[in-house]
Amino acid sequence: MQAKAAAAGLPIASHALPSWPRRVTGDLAGSLFAVLFPSDCRVCSEPLVRISRLPVCQRCLDAMRPIGAGVCSVCGGRLFSAHELSSSEGVTKCGLCRRIEPPFTRAVAFGSDQGGLREPIHLLKYAGVRPAANVLGRMLAEVIAQFENELAADFVAVVPVPLHRAQLREREFNHADLIACAAIKLAPASARLRRCAEVLGRKRETASQTGLTSHQRRENVRGAFGMVHPETVRGREMLVVAGVYTTGSAVSECARVLRRAGATKVWVATVARTLKASQNHVPIELPDEGEQRRSVRGGRNFIGSGGGQLRCGSEVGAARTGKMSASIAASYL
Repeated sequence: MQAKAAAAGLPIASHALPSWPRRVTGDLAGSLFAVLFPSDCRVCSEPLVRISRLPVCQRCLDAMRPIGAGVCSVCGGRLFSAHELSSSEGVTKCGLCRRIEPPFTRAVAFGSDQGGLREPIHLLKYAGVRPAANVLGRMLAEVIAQFENELAADFVAVVPVPLHRAQLREREFNHADLIACAAIKLAPASARLRRCAEVLGRKRETASQTGLTSHQRRENVRGAFGMVHPETVRGREMLVVAGVYTTGSAVSECARVLRRAGATKVWVATVARTLKASQNHVPIELPDEGEQRRSVRGGRNFIGSGGGQLRCGSEVGAARTGKMSASIAASYL
């Protein structure tokens, strides 16, 4: 049911409406809760009017939608040129993945970290609001569902990005591990997924990645991870789980260590993904199969045909250009 909702572009946190007596009772209880325990939504700062252990209003939860089209099929990053939308291998790769093959097979995220997802992750990670793990776990389960037909048929080890023992002592939990546990229970391939949080360890404490450049992030985590139980990895597929994929430095380093230890494939699943901003590019849903790619450059709509030439959208005509997908604003702007 959740997979069908995500495929249809429906919000992951939506729930069916209860019967009217239950609804009236809930409204009364919610009003009383708002009076006795006033609190604001951590995303939009509006007053919370419903009883919830997660301080995020339903409207903000409903706004957290999956990433749409127009991303790299390998790393999940945003595509910027028409050239990136075509590939002899039948996949769409960004320029970086074309130049350097990542240590992982594929990385997928549920949504953009600019779509309100950052706040629930921070509530869990820094404020210790553990109920957020259940909501984020449902989102991660939708991500894992995209790997379902590609994962090994027998056993896949789920490895959350580990914390250093000093960080774990301070926080008392690993937020990536909590999200992974919640996702395993809900994922369609749950029978094949096995939590293996002790397989990988953090050998040294690293500085916060916040505010660092891509190069600084890579250097910060270089050599920071090491194998604890290599026998679990040899000949197996691994699924690395993290909260946010920013530059991919941490998950790539984890994947690199796992591959060296004998993992056959490493997949990466995250709740949120940092998508590079571009004022001159907006991915657009194509109106028919003949139009293979479209991008907006410098305010003019260019459409790439099968012949590989770019033409201005006004030259093609309104009947062929179609309308911009309504999901673009929710996913990219």
